[in-house]
Amino acid sequence: MPPSPTADLTGLSDVTASESSLTRFLHGLPGVDQVGAEARAASLATRSIKTTAKAQALDLAITMVDLTTLEGQDTPGKVRALAAKAMRPDPADPTCPAAAAVCVYPDMVATAKEVLGDSGVHVAAVATAFPSGRAAMDIKLADTRDAVEAGADEIDMVIDRGAFLSGRYLQVFEEIVAVREACARPGSEDAHLKVIFETGELQTYDNVRRVSWLAMLAGAHFIKTSTGKVQPAATLPVTLVMLEAVRDFRAATGQMVGVKPAGGIRTSKDAIKYLVMVNEVAGGDWLDPDWFRFGASTLLNDLLMQRTKLTTGRYSGPDYFTLD
Repeated sequence: MPPSPTADLTGLSDVTASESSLTRFLHGLPGVDQVGAEARAASLATRSIKTTAKAQALDLAITMVDLTTLEGQDTPGKVRALAAKAMRPDPADPTCPAAAAVCVYPDMVATAKEVLGDSGVHVAAVATAFPSGRAAMDIKLADTRDAVEAGADEIDMVIDRGAFLSGRYLQVFEEIVAVREACARPGSEDAHLKVIFETGELQTYDNVRRVSWLAMLAGAHFIKTSTGKVQPAATLPVTLVMLEAVRDFRAATGQMVGVKPAGGIRTSKDAIKYLVMVNEVAGGDWLDPDWFRFGASTLLNDLLMQRTKLTTGRYSGPDYFTLD
């Protein structure tokens, strides 16, 4: 049986000591009520907030954006422009906060880092054979080390969904542990590890809960819904299940783990729905870019347009902000 929310998990090594013990633990987690989860997510999505709170929510959401470009046609020029935008999303308004990070392929890390410097905007790199996660372990680790050596502050790894769905939980656990070790940077802070589940391929909410606990047991700093390459990507019910998992993990261990929904979040209205859910499900401690992020490429522009509307009373033209 899984521990109660107040249990002492200092003996977690026993849980992960073998395939059978890990399977027993994960399958002992309480099942997710699909109807209940979807109904609660729908209910939370109807909450409205006042204008003053909306202004604060828009600024908070901007600080949580991992501004992302993960295309085969990415160029150094595009990455430099994206990094500049992350630092100054609205060059005409110095009160506009910066984004959290720029997320790129490993070969673009050095380019992004060159622009961002010590601005406080992080460089995140996808790794471990993104987006499929299907590669030999030495290749996955080399991919990670290359990104870290190039200056990545954060690594977004993808799990082997085939292994997870086949019940090879210990293999997935050990891969996450190994990738976290590859995030080490002697002499300075290690890169933080975000673990991508690709929830659109996991079939059930029970699997989302299990993989959330699996990743947290393995040392993930963040758990992330999707690569953005598979549909459905982030959804409110899936994110709700993940927020419940991090809340319960903190209650059980005292350790906080972040959550990153990614893919398909395009509007300010959507972003605010997620922020309401974070507050209601996990709690206000997660309303911080250290603990909640949006993986997005187009969301930032809508946040900026809505912000300008609140400030000036009129919408900006569609060409006012750069297209990403």
